[in-house]
Amino acid sequence: MSTDRLVVIGGDAAGLSAAAQARRLRGPEDLEIVVLEQGPEISYSACGIPYWIGDLVSDRDRLLARTAGQFEADGIDIRIQTRAEEIDLEAGRVRTSTGEQLGYDNLVVATGGRPARPPIPGLDAEGVYGVHRLADGADIRAAIAAGAERAIVLGGGYIGLEMAEVLRGRGLSVTVVLADPLPMAQLDDDMGERVCKAMGDMGIEVQSEQPVRAIETDADGVVRAVRTDAGSYETDVVVMGLGMGPETALAREAGLQLGVTGGIDVAHTQRSRSHPEVFAAGDCVQTYHRITGEAIHIALGTHANKQGRVAGSVIGGRPARFSGVLGTAVTKVGELEVGRTGLCTTQAEQAGFDHRSDLIEATTRAGYYPGAEPIAIKLISERGSGLLLGAQVVGGPGSAKRIDVLATAIWAGMTAEDLAGSDLSYAPPFSPTYDPVVVAARVASRIEQG
Repeated sequence: MSTDRLVVIGGDAAGLSAAAQARRLRGPEDLEIVVLEQGPEISYSACGIPYWIGDLVSDRDRLLARTAGQFEADGIDIRIQTRAEEIDLEAGRVRTSTGEQLGYDNLVVATGGRPARPPIPGLDAEGVYGVHRLADGADIRAAIAAGAERAIVLGGGYIGLEMAEVLRGRGLSVTVVLADPLPMAQLDDDMGERVCKAMGDMGIEVQSEQPVRAIETDADGVVRAVRTDAGSYETDVVVMGLGMGPETALAREAGLQLGVTGGIDVAHTQRSRSHPEVFAAGDCVQTYHRITGEAIHIALGTHANKQGRVAGSVIGGRPARFSGVLGTAVTKVGELEVGRTGLCTTQAEQAGFDHRSDLIEATTRAGYYPGAEPIAIKLISERGSGLLLGAQVVGGPGSAKRIDVLATAIWAGMTAEDLAGSDLSYAPPFSPTYDPVVVAARVASRIEQG
């Protein structure tokens, strides 16, 4: 019996999830697995890099989930610092940076995401950093150790906020420069304003509605300021938190079909729509929104792991499908926790829903119990049916993970009335008698019913 070969391009969440799952279902005598990783590390948590920079994680190696040796013990051939240079779809081969021509029966493309880099003069200057790879974290830590005192963060999304917080915690003066009116553009304005206030309370300066025009440098080409239409902001380091796009150069050059978002177009099985022997997963692919059904690109490790597992299952002979996304995410700014899922009001309107939104204020614990903190929950629902479309949570410690209850309710197609009657836990150290999630659902349900 001949042995098939699976080649995986990309040695992080999606690629290694695919490789590991395929190996669980098919032994080495049946399936050879080769993983190509262009960098020096595999299987690391990019989401943990800000916390390493902030010294909340003291040891870089704690961000490594598994070593190459652990994968190789399972019969997976890991080749670090080996770049896939070309995919020949017709011949079924991958040319590597070592000059090898690797034939495959199945291919998984897991090339990840690419940090957004708008055409800003000076963006490649010394002292401008991304937050994408472990080397980025090491470079920023080195800049702080060398005496950097001022930092500018470009962008107010999840990475931007996390980096602003940890840099402030390291003692730097921090300015966040936004093209948008408020941070966290995936929140409604009234919730984003709460986040903006929390940033100010931490001593983080927010400069909004100021697209960056240039990165100014000194005579040696080292960053010294960020220029907008409002003026120049002096700095020692610039950190980019402008979001991620799909890294699809290799796939595009090979001729794999891309979707409207620019990500690789795949079916629910993570199989390429244009080449059935090829699978793709993670930040390089286009997926779909569970509520609207529309194509969407969201770069999150949770999705990457699940998509990789789906691809590995199908390659291993077990049916599997990826069920879409809601865009559920959490973050924090100081003590303020933030969560969101589903559609915000702008997205609901764009999707054509006749919707309503309801905001309630409560506390995270029983009001008399020590440590009770304010929490605000906003629900977006469909008029008439009461179908839950989206939710946002902003509040003190104990707030953010309540978004998971709301995400589950939306995933299951529940209405506000359904959620209002659900059996959630209660004890004074954890919630009021009626949890704020239930209170928000009751308010939305009662208003809907008149």
